[in-house]
Amino acid sequence: MINESCIEETLQSLFDNLTFPDTPEGLYDPLRYMMGIGGKRVRPRLCLTAYALFKDEFSDAVLQPAAALEIFHSFTLIHDDIMDNADVRRGVPTVFRKWDGNTAILSGDVMSIDSFSRMAHAPQEVLPQVLGLFTDTAAKVCEGQQLDMDFEKLPEISMEQYTEMIGLKTAVLIACAAKIGALTGGADERACDLLYRFGYDLGLAFQIADDYLDTFGDSEVFGKTIGGDIVNNKKSWLLTKALEKGGELETSGVISPATGKTALLKAMELPVRTESERNAKIAKVREIYEALGVDEDAKYEIIRLHARAMECAGMLGLSRIRYEMLHRYADKLLGRNK
Repeated sequence: MINESCIEETLQSLFDNLTFPDTPEGLYDPLRYMMGIGGKRVRPRLCLTAYALFKDEFSDAVLQPAAALEIFHSFTLIHDDIMDNADVRRGVPTVFRKWDGNTAILSGDVMSIDSFSRMAHAPQEVLPQVLGLFTDTAAKVCEGQQLDMDFEKLPEISMEQYTEMIGLKTAVLIACAAKIGALTGGADERACDLLYRFGYDLGLAFQIADDYLDTFGDSEVFGKTIGGDIVNNKKSWLLTKALEKGGELETSGVISPATGKTALLKAMELPVRTESERNAKIAKVREIYEALGVDEDAKYEIIRLHARAMECAGMLGLSRIRYEMLHRYADKLLGRNK
């Protein structure tokens, strides 16, 4: 049986030995830089974990698809950073800051192409399913990013709209990772679908946790500047919930406009021209979030989605050892200790 220690060692070796063409350097150096700055390896780890539920040893037929998932994810981050005008990724300058926007776009493009080439190493008997799933997922990730950008132009969105957006932008790729691990491991259709649902719910929870950390996290631990979502009025889970909850409480007379939706909308209009103004806006919005209790609401929603994911895991009929592997993966992904 493949254990978690073996998965970690395999991931380390896989990414330590990942190679790309030497030239042209202007195209591939940013790619090597992006892959070299690390990350949680959330998607390839889930792919290998799902595979390990059904197989007893790794082969290139799963290792290359696992690498493809991380390379594709890194490609989306390079382009996301351009769109978000982000300065820092994982504690270091973003690719477009270190080089330039055109270089970042082109290097991101070749990463996307490379990911499909590696995904084609999946076993021949499931290759059409794997490539079909990966292609569909890649398109959905782009759809989610477009919705994210569209929502920036709206004064507010519903929680239903927010959930649809993060489902596409974040959850489907994590779900895809779980299902590709199951497919390459020879799992039946029911198990593949249950693992997809497991990954999807964890993906939703993961994005909500990311939104939470963007406002309430530690920049040194988080690897990004705290408060970016607030500064850019990004439609995060916290903002969506606060506008929804603040409006309801204000309308019912439970709270005053000074602490509800009215106050939040006013705070969103605060200028961010200087570092001082930026910090003032972050502090004010955080204060309103805490007054409305949406920080605690976010924690509860993460726990709820974690439980729903584990329900799917429980329906797989796994041995206790294998079930616990999924449980520990979920806990570690969401920063939970039990």
